[in-house]
Formats: sequence, structure tokens, C-alpha cells
Amino acid sequence: MADADLRDLADAHGVATWYEDTERRRVDIADDVVVDVLAQLGVDAGRPASIRAELADARARRDRATVPDPLVLRAGDSPAIGAAGVLTTEDGDTRAVRDRLPPDLPLGTHTLAIGDRQVTVIVAPAKLPPVPPAWGWMVQLYALHSARSWGIGDLADLRALITGSARLGAGVVLVNPVQAITPVTPLQRSPYSPSSRRFANPLYLPITDLDAFRQAPPEVRAEVAALTPPAGAELIDYDGVWKAKLAALELLWRHAPDRRPDPALDDFATFCALAEHHGADWRTWPADLRHPDSAAVAAARRDLADRVGFHTWVQRLCGQQLADVRAAGRAAGLGVGIVHDLPVGVDPAGADAWALQDVLASEVTVGAPPDAFSRQGQDWNLPPWRPDRLAAAGYQPFRDVIGSVLAHADGIRVDHVAGLWRLWWIPPGRPASEGTYVRYDADALLGVLALEAHRANAIVVGEDLGTVPDEVTETLRERGVLSSAVLWFQRDEDAPGAPLLAPSRWSTEAMASISTHDLPTAAGFLRGENVRVRTELGHLDDPEAEASRAAHDRAELLAELDEHGLLPSDPDEDDLVAALHALLATAAGRLLLISPQDAIGEPRQPNLPGTVDEYPNWRIPLPVTVDELLEHPLLTRSVAALRTARPAERPERR
Repeated sequence: MADADLRDLADAHGVATWYEDTERRRVDIADDVVVDVLAQLGVDAGRPASIRAELADARARRDRATVPDPLVLRAGDSPAIGAAGVLTTEDGDTRAVRDRLPPDLPLGTHTLAIGDRQVTVIVAPAKLPPVPPAWGWMVQLYALHSARSWGIGDLADLRALITGSARLGAGVVLVNPVQAITPVTPLQRSPYSPSSRRFANPLYLPITDLDAFRQAPPEVRAEVAALTPPAGAELIDYDGVWKAKLAALELLWRHAPDRRPDPALDDFATFCALAEHHGADWRTWPADLRHPDSAAVAAARRDLADRVGFHTWVQRLCGQQLADVRAAGRAAGLGVGIVHDLPVGVDPAGADAWALQDVLASEVTVGAPPDAFSRQGQDWNLPPWRPDRLAAAGYQPFRDVIGSVLAHADGIRVDHVAGLWRLWWIPPGRPASEGTYVRYDADALLGVLALEAHRANAIVVGEDLGTVPDEVTETLRERGVLSSAVLWFQRDEDAPGAPLLAPSRWSTEAMASISTHDLPTAAGFLRGENVRVRTELGHLDDPEAEASRAAHDRAELLAELDEHGLLPSDPDEDDLVAALHALLATAAGRLLLISPQDAIGEPRQPNLPGTVDEYPNWRIPLPVTVDELLEHPLLTRSVAALRTARPAERPERR
């Protein structure tokens, strides 16, 4: 139990000294963990005297801050500022203000001058508009393939899936994160640990579908075509695919007419060029290259100008392809459109961790405290924003991340959306169990998210699965952000034994699905595949008990199907898979999403949490091509009820 001064100092900096676990029990954080986390925020809490000094400083700064900077408002708010000033809107209009801001400020990012202070004022929508009802896909893009793709699903495969699915009546497609890799092998395979959340992954470029390929001389096209990886690999070879695509892009670059510089891409392209020379982890580079603003980096940018230009060009190709996918969705009549997934963070060795290190807690990683599923806690190896520096930057880095995702999307899904409220920080050198929560300004971050979504005419979905404070889900609903509902998790907590909750009683303001990429597929659940695999890997302390629980869960779900009149007599696995989709069709959520893996009875789940190389995470291709998928007889059965429950519409664009 922290003493009073340490507890007050921690609270002043948003660091928790205790939390409530999944069993609703209080867990106190050890003082030395609190001290270590405070140190990562630049706060010296190592001695009683320093604690008192830091606490006095925190209180003095609080008392001086009559107007927060930045000030994030909801449209219609009229907060007191206690002084006269001049507000300049982002359009350049000026308005004198006195005592309080007017309630009719336009949405946007403005500047309030009070004396010699320049305060950023962000005005966000109070609530996003309703999401049109639709059914559609949640797609692991890398798993798609066709006769012309190069060993991994690409954006041309995604276009084919979108146009074909629209003909089936789909209205929305959620895509796994497509953010940038560090272009050095061995590649980071997880799409949830990107090198950058602000740029795109060139692995997904469809090489022979590029204008640069079509416009290249015949002999160059022949050289490029000869690089095509062999088809039919059992698992996706990320390094092999990247080597082939990189060689092809380098051939096309020699003949590319578009060699324009782009200042917005300079840092990222420079990082890529430096990584090719010095390795994928910037923390091991020569010391004078470890900050993007150094003189050595400026000199390297000049020395590597051609390579910087190459990576700039590759990113422009990615942007054009992503734009083409979005346009294809609109042309096909997707009512909601393309939704891109936003990971919690970035690879600590990657481009954003290098470029944004001044607003990240670079030595900290985030994860989750111990719970029933992970007795030792979880370390996701992702560096978090420093909440103080993010606010001091006017939330611009966060705005840039959201804006870059929405530049080519009709919506965004925020993974672990509770991270806008708090994140579990793990100090350097400690296990995941020895961390604590650090608080963020959720109102400000949600305001920025809502404003960027408004600008992009986009929807927002928050992934709020697992043990999430009620405040999170309630606030999402209040702000017009959809929450998430997954069949395996939806239970009636008010009933004895917490039985499965009928899908018709799920929240209407949700994106509903049978499963997720981290959970068993429909067929895998029915077979107990998750238990079998974890038993074989030695990840279960009591395999028999786990198998018994899985059998109970399966029986409970079959009873739920029977309760809804969806359980056929003497069903086979395909019958049950189709019935699970029919059950999902009864859900109240605005969006009903299915995965190709579920819809065709694939038993292998895309990712098995708690494993890295023991299981082929993110490497399992679909057993069928995109064209075969769209004509698969089980898929036809699986989507039948969804098409009836959410008939295709072509509403006006939001």
C-alpha cells in the first residue's frame, strides 16, 4: 500500500496504485512498481524528499492551469475560461471571447490566444451519426489468394472479394491492419505489431496489377513476372514474398516516371533506407542516427536520396491501391464500406518508435494484468504514448495516426479501445505481472477520434471485449461508436450461472460476430481444436479440465441453437456451421460480420495467443481462392440468413 504522498503523486500523474481485477477484487500495486512507472514519466519518486518536491510541483502546475492546453470540447459546450482572449478558427476567422467560449464554435482545431498563451481548442462532434445496418466480412487479407497473387493476399484480391461480396448483398468489409512493415528480413509477421501505424504495408501491393508494371517495357515485365513465387505453399512465407516483391519493385522503380519528393513521407522513407543499411532495430544503430532530427540523419537522407526516393514511391503506390480498393467498394454499392483495423501500438524497434520517440514511453511496454486466461499477465511489447507529452503536442501525433488510417477507409476499428482510458504499463526489466495502469484523457482522445471520423465521413468501432469497465462501453454508445459483441462471450450476467445471452438481446450499437482472429473458428470450436492444439503444445496445466469446459460450452451453444429452432436433427459439422451463422443473423447489432474461415468451415484459427513460432500465427492461407470462396456451397448456406436479416441497401453516403 503506497503511503499518502506517493499515492497522491501517482494520482496527479495518472498512475494507479491499485486496480480491480477480473474477479472484482482489489489488487494493490507494489510501491517500487509505482516508482518505476513514475520514472518513465520523468517523475523522481525514489526518496521521500523527492516525492514531496514532485508533488508540490504537480500541484503548482495544476493551480496555474486555468485553461487546459489543449482544450477538447464537444460541439455545443461552452466552458468557462476565466479571461478574455481571441479565438482563431482553423479557417482563419477570428472571434473575441470573454469569460467563456461560445457554444456555437465550428467543428475543427482552433487556437485561443489568452495573453501570451496559445491554447489549442479542438471541437468534436458530440455524437457520430447512426451506422447503417449491414452484414459483411472480417478479413485477414494475407490469407486471401488467387491465381495471380504472389504467395500472400493482396489488395487486388481484396477488391475481388469486395465486388463479389457486394453481389451477395454484403455492405461492409473489415480488414486486418495493413500498416507498414520494416522492409528488412526477417519480417515482423503480426499485423498488430506494425513498424508504423501512419503508413502502409507494401507486402499487399499486387505487383502485376500496378500501373508501373503495365507501363514498363516488355523485357522489364518479363523480368518481373519471372520473380513470381510458386503457388500453393502450405504456409505464407513472408520473407520469401517480400524478397520477390522488393526485387520486382526495384526493377519497376528504374523505369518509374514518378520520382517526386514528398515531405510527408521523408521520415518514414529515411527510416526504411537506414534500416536497410543498419538493421531493422533503430535502437542498435549508431548513436547519432537514433533520432530523426539529428544532423547525422539529415546527412544520411542526402546520401541515401535514391533509396529514400524509392521508399517514398512505394508508399505512393500503396496509397493509390488503397484508394482504388475504397473506390471499388463504393462502386460496388457497399452501404458502409471498408473499415480498417487500428492496432494498439507499434513495434518498439520500428519506424514510429523512432520518429515519435519524443511522445512515446519508449522503455515501457503495454499489456494486461494477470487474469483467469493468463495467470502471469500479458506483455504485448508495444510502447505506449506518454499521456503528458501527447497532450503537450495538442494530440497531433494521435490525430496523424487516425487521419492516415481514415485517408483510405470508410471506418476504423480501434483495437483494445479501453486503451483510450488506461493502459497497463510494464516497466523495463519486469514481468507483465509487475505493472500498473496509467490513465489517459479519454474525453480528449475520443474527441480527436470523433473529429477525424467526422472529417472522413467514417464510422468508428471500438473493440471492448473481455473485462472492460462499464464506463468504456457506456461512453462509446453515448458518442456514437459501435462496441463489439462476440458469440462466445455474450452472457447474461444477471442470470444464475451467466448463461449465453440470446443474440436478439445483444446491444444494437455493436458490431457482432461469431468469433475473432484470436479465438477458435466456428468449426474449430465445434471440434475442440483450440484445446487439442494447446494440449499438444503443452500450454494447458489441466487438459482434461479444459476439454471438459470446452465440451460444456459446445453443449450450451447447441442448446442455444435448439432454443432458436436452428438445430437440425442429426446434424453434421457443415449443418452446425450454417446454423451458427443463422443464429448470428438474429443479433441486434447494426453490423453483423463473418469471417471466411468461419463461413467455409476452416478449423484453424488465424492466431493463437501466447504463441509465436510454436503455432503458424498469421501464416495460414485460406484453403480456397477468392473466386472459390464466393462460390463455396457452405458459404452460400452460411450467408443466407444474414442476407435476409440485413438486406443490401445503397444509402446516401454518410
